Amino acid sequence: MARRRRTQKALEIPLALTLDALWPKWRILEVYLRIAEMGPGIFGAEAAARSHFGVPAVRLDPAQAALIAAVLPSPVRWSAGDPSDYVRERARAIQVESTRLSAAQRACLAPP
Repeated sequence: MARRRRTQKALEIPLALTLDALWPKWRILEVYLRIAEMGPGIFGAEAAARSHFGVPAVRLDPAQAALIAAVLPSPVRWSAGDPSDYVRERARAIQVESTRLSAAQRACLAPP
C-alpha cells in the first residue's frame, strides 16, 4: 500500500507543478472544488452543499461553506453535516481567516 501511495505521489507532483504554471489560481481552485471528496461518496462542493445542507453551493452561508472546507483533510472521517466539536472549531478558524484575506488574495481566487 505504501508503495502504491509513493507511486501516486510521484505522478501527482509533476502534474501539480504543470497545472500551477499553466492555470490561474482560481481555475485550480474551481477544478479542485468540483472533484474533491467532501464526504463518503460525495464529490465536489455542489454535491456536499446539497447533501449536507440541502441547498446549491451558491446558496451556502459562510458558516456552512466553512464547515465543508473544514472537513477536507479527512472528509470520510469528519462530517460537515454532523460536525464534531473539532470540525466546528476548524470551521470557525476558517471563517476568521477568510475575513483577513487581502484584496490581492481574493482577486486571485475569483474568475476574471
